[in-house]
Amino acid sequence: MASFRAPPNVAHMRAAIWTGAVAALLIGQVAVALPALADQIPPPWKHRTSLRVVPDDPQQNDFVRVFVHCPSPAEHATLTSTAFMLRSSWRPYREVGISLSNRGLGRKTVGISYFTPPGDYEVVLRCVQDKIDKKTRLKKLKLISWYVVPITVRPFRVAHFFD
Repeated sequence: MASFRAPPNVAHMRAAIWTGAVAALLIGQVAVALPALADQIPPPWKHRTSLRVVPDDPQQNDFVRVFVHCPSPAEHATLTSTAFMLRSSWRPYREVGISLSNRGLGRKTVGISYFTPPGDYEVVLRCVQDKIDKKTRLKKLKLISWYVVPITVRPFRVAHFFD
């Protein structure tokens, strides 16, 4: 009867497994400490305004995802672009409101109409603060900051549904 003998590289495999296990334990301890730091935004970044539109080259009849960061005094944000125009609207542009979290972050999905002509457009972000006069109940918007990002609308293709 033949005896079973383990291949010579088993010791190396066991050493690699132990090394991986120790590395996972060390990384796990670091990963537990990271969420405590992730809740705090560095002070210089609290006063920055940023806007990200994904994708930056959408097609007609498509949706874009918008990510926003406004400085802390801002209460809400508005996006304005001629790329977001509606079919039945007489306005050449559309304003989209975005509510902000306590940290000044917001996100929204916005549709690009099929009737938007292909070409280059600008998306304008305005971070504003509301001031309401208690006596007259008139609302004044105070502009805190603004930011502009270019996007390119490509022609509609049916083939992109089958990619």
